Amino acid sequence: MSHDGVGPRAVMRSVAFLTAGALAVPLLAGCGSDDEAGKPLAEPDIAPAARALVADGGTLRWAVDDVPETLNTFQADADTVTGRIAQAVLPSMYRQDAAGRPVRNADYLESAKVVDTEPKQVVLYRLNQQAVWSDGREIGAADFAAQWRALSGKDGAYWTARNAGYDRIEKIERGANDLQVKVTFARPYADWQSLFSPLYPKDVMGTPDSFNDGARRALKVSAGPFAVKKVDRKAERVTLVRNPRWWGRPAKLSEIDLEAVALDKRADALAAGKIDLAEIDPAGAERIDLAARSKGTSTPLQGSSPLLGPGGGRLSAKSLRSWTRAHEDELSDSRLRALKKRLRTLERYEKQANLRGFEVRKSLEPAYTQLALNGSAGPLADERVRRAVARALDRKALAAAVLKPLGLPAQPVGSHLALAGQAAYADNSGAVGGQDTAEAQALLADAGWVRGGPVKPQKKKGDKAAGPQSKKARERSEDGDGTYIVGEDNKADDRKERGGEDGAKHLADGKQYGDGHLRQGGAAGAYAPKGTAAPAGASSGLLAKDGKPLVLRFVIPSGPGSESLRTVADRIGRMLARVGIRTDISKVSDDSYFKDHIASGEYDLALYSWPASAFPATDARPIYAKPVPAADGSLNVEQNYTRVGTDQVDQLFDQAAAALDSGENHALLRKADSRIWAAAGSIPLYQRPQLAAARKTLVNTGAFGFRTPLYEDMGFLKKGAKPSPSGSPKG
Repeated sequence: MSHDGVGPRAVMRSVAFLTAGALAVPLLAGCGSDDEAGKPLAEPDIAPAARALVADGGTLRWAVDDVPETLNTFQADADTVTGRIAQAVLPSMYRQDAAGRPVRNADYLESAKVVDTEPKQVVLYRLNQQAVWSDGREIGAADFAAQWRALSGKDGAYWTARNAGYDRIEKIERGANDLQVKVTFARPYADWQSLFSPLYPKDVMGTPDSFNDGARRALKVSAGPFAVKKVDRKAERVTLVRNPRWWGRPAKLSEIDLEAVALDKRADALAAGKIDLAEIDPAGAERIDLAARSKGTSTPLQGSSPLLGPGGGRLSAKSLRSWTRAHEDELSDSRLRALKKRLRTLERYEKQANLRGFEVRKSLEPAYTQLALNGSAGPLADERVRRAVARALDRKALAAAVLKPLGLPAQPVGSHLALAGQAAYADNSGAVGGQDTAEAQALLADAGWVRGGPVKPQKKKGDKAAGPQSKKARERSEDGDGTYIVGEDNKADDRKERGGEDGAKHLADGKQYGDGHLRQGGAAGAYAPKGTAAPAGASSGLLAKDGKPLVLRFVIPSGPGSESLRTVADRIGRMLARVGIRTDISKVSDDSYFKDHIASGEYDLALYSWPASAFPATDARPIYAKPVPAADGSLNVEQNYTRVGTDQVDQLFDQAAAALDSGENHALLRKADSRIWAAAGSIPLYQRPQLAAARKTLVNTGAFGFRTPLYEDMGFLKKGAKPSPSGSPKG
């Protein structure tokens, strides 16, 4: 997984970005109703089919990023695959629907509601009477209580990654009968629906040892349509099988194999028939589309002896390989080389033809890509400079460049806390304003940055750059390794010689996606082909203050899954150059990108993604919390890695978390978001594309968008059956 993607709620806090800054921004009075949320920009694309059309049995081979280190979603090293397994094998009281909103999961929960608010908030859960663990024991209050105690934060022996919400619970009791669970909160908690999803058995949560170690490599007791059969690290596979004690709709598939396949190997794995389903990059999607368009064309080698068999039929690659080996001693060296070359060509052709059995399913992920600005030091510590960066960006152009080539809706994200369709969503970007070159330049001038001002000579090594930068990174940048500056002319040819990022065909964002080449016509000194004219009105001279030029260090990952981020960074660099801000773009290894740069604050600008949550009052709070001094003198930033926050935003989150009325809750969240926008600590750009390659006969799975997958409905069509043109599976 690249740095432009993160996992489900269990690991949402592993990547984050900055908020607020104290601005005198008027409150949005009421912020309107839930109608502001609108509809999701894209629906799930899962080839829906009625269960009656789905064959009973079969194995789904599903490509994933890796075999997870733990099966406990509440541990720090849980990842997206941990969450995917939990969805298939464990209870969740609530799921997300196609609009990213929580809905009751009837397989486990008959009802859940707030039955008292005074003197304390009390939630009464009525469980499905058929709900049992795989060992035959009923799911009940003992499991809820064990999970609360483990995650409450009161016992440091539990190695938990999060306890939000559980720390507000005062007690958990059995209700009027075994199917009722009564949860009393010490403090009001609006996001109570976020709790107990997933729910682990008391066997896992009951003791620190079982929590810390017992569920890392196996789940002996589960309660979903599937159960974990084996975690095979050597084969890089997790095997899920039908749960014989499952009481809901029987799983159609007999087995799901989660296979670890690197992103850049997935198209070949699909073609080789090794997997049936995989998230892919646009290059892989293009290969599948090309295979579909080339249906019916003849093999480019057809008619070339010895590709024709004795009966005149075309030889397969396997037959040609056997023929070549059998006659190898009889062939001249030149003839043998020619045959081997033809064999490689035929193998490539057959692999490409094999992709005709797949299709690309497209949606938008419940996550967005944003530009993060580190306000802890350097020019971006000044709120006016951060706002100038925001006003320099054409977010509509960036969204269109990324999403339109993929045939997906291209609309900038208007909120830090929710996405279109989710209840808390509203476009609050007006708090910082749209693209305006003159306003950006005015903000920079007001901050004291003067065009053509004097610049003191800078030392080659050891000097601190305009923004945070480690000594090792500075030395690497000064040596010219992986670094170039948008706004200087003298490195353009060097970058061209190094290859640049100009070779791909289009932009497409995400943890995997390749992207496009630079357009001609950038600002003076921006990277474009030699001789490209600067745009009309581009001003000459550098912005400087106190003898230092205005240069921001833009850190981006260098791995194969981050091509789009590098191209988007180039585009942003050219937009900033138009207002006089230069960007020093540094490509760093994937392994060090987050740990050594984002989390440690060694950057000025960075691009990565953040997932949307159905419970932003809980999940977004640590991301925007105001950093506070720790006992040892360091700064406790929680997940606010740009080190900027305000008491006001913290208070709005606290108020929203305690607001049991949904209208009040959403209004408070929208007020908080407007202040986050105004501070320009992070600039949401666009919702990430989601591309899934699926075998054409595979239904009820693919690009899920917001929707939680229904694992029991996934499967392969019966012979002669066709998926529904739209809608959800029924029957």
